[in-house]
Amino acid sequence: MRINKFISSAGVCSRRKADELIMNGVVELNGKIVSNLGIDVDEKKDIVKVEGKVITLPLSHIYLKLFKPKGYVCSAHDEHGRKTIYDLISTDRRLFSVGRLDYDTEGLILLTDDGDFAKLVSHPSGNIEKEYLVSVEGQMKESEFAVMRKGVVENGKRMPSARVKPVSFDGKITKISVVIDEGQNRQVRRMFEAIGREIKLLKRVRIGEIRLGGLKRGESRNLRADELEWLSRLK
Repeated sequence: MRINKFISSAGVCSRRKADELIMNGVVELNGKIVSNLGIDVDEKKDIVKVEGKVITLPLSHIYLKLFKPKGYVCSAHDEHGRKTIYDLISTDRRLFSVGRLDYDTEGLILLTDDGDFAKLVSHPSGNIEKEYLVSVEGQMKESEFAVMRKGVVENGKRMPSARVKPVSFDGKITKISVVIDEGQNRQVRRMFEAIGREIKLLKRVRIGEIRLGGLKRGESRNLRADELEWLSRLK
């Protein structure tokens, strides 16, 4: 196994970040600093250290889905002392959040110690669909939907198009399904801001083929076999 894959599979970071660690001279193989990015590791015999700490492969990876409530951040530590999504789970493994959500957004987050999978799903180049349920005051016009489907213009630059459709209108609030596949920073909020609409509630309900359903706010669970099958098709 290539050493960068070994480091990623151990849950330290992605393969690209592992290459950076090697180039920075903080990776050791059997007591010697590694300088060759292409070196192989015998996972049964060799001892690998990153920044002086021995790392090992897990017996199996962890894949969780979490219903992130509003009022939580997706980083492991917050300089402002706010609650983080890691306060909601109990594990001694280092987990990556897959698909970050901002402080005021709720919904589906995936958590794993599989660094390659985390990068694949999170990176815009992966083109993994994310679906959001958006609530706004008043009734949305078809012309507004058309603008978002084409791609709203923000500061003179057209944003990526989105699949947008109305879900319901109760006389006060319109609920809209929004599907994107690039995942620019705060993309959904910026789309609605660009057409002069303020979002009252933003919830992510799907990443790829994994849906939020079945969880209460703050709850998490391991992915089921059918959900894991979708992950295996991505790799």
